Amino acid sequence: MSSDCPPLVKYILTDHAQQEMSRRDISEQDIQSILSNPQQTEWVRIGRCVYQSKIVIGDAKTQLLRVFVDVDRELPEVVTAYRTSKISKYWRQ
Repeated sequence: MSSDCPPLVKYILTDHAQQEMSRRDISEQDIQSILSNPQQTEWVRIGRCVYQSKIVIGDAKTQLLRVFVDVDRELPEVVTAYRTSKISKYWRQ
C-alpha cells in the first residue's frame, strides 16, 4: 500500500456523509476541494483513506477538515467528514 492516497475527482457521497455534512455545515464544494487537492492524506486501513486540509472558518479561525473515503470501490465513496480544531492531533509534520 502506497503512503499517499490518490487525488479524487469522481466519487459518491453516501447518505451518511450527506447527513453529517449537513449537520456539520460542510459544503460539497469543500469536500470537492479537499479530495481533488488535499494537503495531506493517510491510510486509515486497507481500502479507507482520510484526506485532510487546513481551512479558515469565518472569523479567521483555522480548522482541519477531514474527509474519510472508501477508495476500494469502483467509484470511491465518501463515508463522512468533519472539522476539528485539534490540528496537532492529526497533522503530520
